[in-house]
This record gives sequence, C-alpha cells and structure tokens, in this order.
Amino acid sequence: MLKPHPTVLRRLVEEYEALVASRTAGGPGVRDARIGDLAYTLCVSTGTRDVRHALGTAHRWLAAAGPSTVPVPPGEPDPVVPTSGADRWSTDAGAPAPA
Repeated sequence: MLKPHPTVLRRLVEEYEALVASRTAGGPGVRDARIGDLAYTLCVSTGTRDVRHALGTAHRWLAAAGPSTVPVPPGEPDPVVPTSGADRWSTDAGAPAPA
C-alpha cells in the first residue's frame, strides 16, 4: 500500500481535528461537507474504513516519521494538493485537462 507523505497527512489530520473541534451546534453546512471530505480522504490515505481508525493510523505513521517533515506555512497554498481551477489538472508533462 502506498503511504501519503507525512506533510500531507499531517495537514489532513490537523485540518480535520480543527474543524471537528470548532464545529458548532448549527445545521449542516460547508464545514460539515469539508469534514466529510477530510474523513473520506483520511480513510483512503490510511487504508481504513472508519475515521477513528484512520486518525489512529495517521497519528502512528506521523509519530514514526518524526518531526523532520516540514509543514506548509499557514496562509500559503499547499503545493502538493491543488484545490481548484486549472492547477488541479496541470502536470509537469503539460498534459491537457480532462474535458
């Protein structure tokens, strides 16, 4: 099984845990959708089917990776995981974006 880079995994875990901690008692919204997306991504990234198991696995992998990984500075876009626009599909090979 392929493992995610520790920096990417750390970013996913930190974002998921921050959103869950700050969730309010309001109705479903964008935040809940993002939490669901992060939970799914964590499960796929760790080869698990439950976000609790995914978080446990991620924390074990991050502990084994040690503190040597450098996180992306806050406020800057993540160069590894583009989120929107043409950058989502761009590659160094210059392949065209899917239609």
